[in-house]
Amino acid sequence: MTGIEFYTNGHIVSDADSMRQKLGGLAKQYCAQSAIIITDIGITELGYVDIARESLEKSGVNVVVFDSVIADPPIEIVEDAIELARAKECDLVIGLGGGSSIDTAKIVALYPNAFQSVNELLDSDISGFKKIPLFAIPTTAGTGAEATFVSVVTANDGSKKAIYTPKILPDVAILDAALTLKLPRHITAATALDAMVHCIEAYTSRTKKNPISDALAIKGLQMLWSNFDKVLNHGNDIDARGQMLLGSTLAGIAFVNASVAAVHGLSYPLSIKFHIPHGHANALVMCGVFGFNLPAAASLYAELAHAVMPIETSLMTDLEAANRFINQLSDFLKASGLKYRLTELNITEQDIPELADIVVNTYARLINTNPMDMSVKDVEMIYRAIL
Repeated sequence: MTGIEFYTNGHIVSDADSMRQKLGGLAKQYCAQSAIIITDIGITELGYVDIARESLEKSGVNVVVFDSVIADPPIEIVEDAIELARAKECDLVIGLGGGSSIDTAKIVALYPNAFQSVNELLDSDISGFKKIPLFAIPTTAGTGAEATFVSVVTANDGSKKAIYTPKILPDVAILDAALTLKLPRHITAATALDAMVHCIEAYTSRTKKNPISDALAIKGLQMLWSNFDKVLNHGNDIDARGQMLLGSTLAGIAFVNASVAAVHGLSYPLSIKFHIPHGHANALVMCGVFGFNLPAAASLYAELAHAVMPIETSLMTDLEAANRFINQLSDFLKASGLKYRLTELNITEQDIPELADIVVNTYARLINTNPMDMSVKDVEMIYRAIL
């Protein structure tokens, strides 16, 4: 067996209302005196920042709030957050919200190091950097950012850039299902499908698949799969919400150690050029990519099918089970209410060559981990199938 290096959080709390009840106490365990909460204005308006502030202040921790994060955060916003943390000499960083807020918080936690611009961190070895304590509190069940050591930001040229090092792994992840109860149906659906993609791509990774990530990917997918309909149609089911949140975290641990692949490669240009939310973009292209991968990965998709649909697929061949698995994912997408044709999102045939070129030439690393190689023509074919 090839060698494995595996990283995950030192402390995960999964319990409804745990932010209110436990955040302040956890902060004091890290001897925090001044915490900066990194979030977006929507989370502030929902009252979640007030809950976090109250818990922290009850434990004697001063609170600074930066709530200017936007989706796919540009470097300038990340640097604004760093400037505030430095000015206030914060000794705890808390990412509260979706993946963009948590990814921003990961970089802010590096602020004690001598760098002037986030650009200096891109494509650099920062393994020797110091990091102040970092907590992640997700409010969606999808990105898995609370359990990953990657931070994705938008560079000045509009491309997505990643800082990828175990140095930025959150020390504590707080999974509070109560924070996901107010999610709109379309965000619930998109983030859930995003998390399923994380499980599937981790399990089928060509380069870094390993037994630990496999086990987490299967369990995460089972939790997400069995609760998808519940959270879509009974959004106040807090147990189902909790299952989805934990499933998403397991997916995050799996994929950051095993890698994602071509679904993400094809989704990134859709998000960058057409501002389609990341989870929705993944959902749009997932079945086309998985179908393309069948010659190399049918047996792996079949294993996942047996894990989530054991009775239905028990007598099927690998190819039959794999196709049934992909068809069910397509049914999930159609049932979600999300748009699932590119033309519905103002993407036309004329856009496809440019999109495909970006995939192959900018995100080649995600093709390299995919079960099958992809040419520009292959990517164009997958996009055209969902026009």
